[in-house]
Amino acid sequence: MRLILERFTEHFHDLYADSSETFIEESGRKLFLLYLRPIINGIGNYYIESRTRSMGRTDLIVDYRGEQLIIEMKIWRGQEYHTRGEQQIIGYLEDYHQNKGYMLSFCFNKKKQIGVQEVVIGDKTVIEAIV
Repeated sequence: MRLILERFTEHFHDLYADSSETFIEESGRKLFLLYLRPIINGIGNYYIESRTRSMGRTDLIVDYRGEQLIIEMKIWRGQEYHTRGEQQIIGYLEDYHQNKGYMLSFCFNKKKQIGVQEVVIGDKTVIEAIV
């Protein structure tokens, strides 16, 4: 999944870096699913807004080759909002008994730093992509 996020980050930046379109989180999810679907086609499946055991709603869960991947998507609205998103995915990882999750942030700041990084929070690892 990390490689998929890295490639999606590159392609999204190439296509939308200078876009002035209004963007909502749902649009980001649709674009990512358009990118992801041919990759997992026939081998995996995905679930949108699945409920956790604590009644939270995950943005996206991908079952692929026997692995369950939890993905949270956000629009960048500052560091505090981003930190809350990290805590949200950590909660989902706890609910699903996972140690690694993924966060995809759509940032439209002119001086953003795009890319993928690994963040360790407690005993959990979050692979974060900023596009």
